[in-house]
Amino acid sequence: MADLKMPEINYVIVAGNLTKDPVFRQTTNSTPVVNFSIASNRKYKDSTNQWQEDVCYVGIVAWNKLAESCRDRLKKGSAVLVDGELQSRSWKSEDGHNRSIVEIKARRIQFLNKRGKLNGTDDGLDGQGDELEVFSDDDSVDYTEDSFDKFLSSEESDLIK
Repeated sequence: MADLKMPEINYVIVAGNLTKDPVFRQTTNSTPVVNFSIASNRKYKDSTNQWQEDVCYVGIVAWNKLAESCRDRLKKGSAVLVDGELQSRSWKSEDGHNRSIVEIKARRIQFLNKRGKLNGTDDGLDGQGDELEVFSDDDSVDYTEDSFDKFLSSEESDLIK
């Protein structure tokens, strides 16, 4: 029997709301990076047919222009749809313990909040209202016409309109 090779696929799409303001930094060689976490909710019916809600907290990291877009546009509570890949990293903490984390390295982030004025106050953006924006870590790809809507069911699409 021929040897079977597993495909190497590492692809994640998740939607949620930021749990805190994003943390923006620059590496020693001035590469922009931002970290934030989102809460992604799942509703389901339990064995007694009662609706329950489960929350999954997911760490996100974004680099370069994508990081700058996140810094400029996101804050605690912002709704996002993230497309990326899982990555793990390890480090030694200040107290000498080994730590590790699995997080999503973002390739694209769609900002789901409406642009313009929020609650009667200017959010500092020059947008025209209802445009959803997609930002990518790949400058060679134009996502202005691309949308994550193709991944959503009609009910999910209605929720973000």
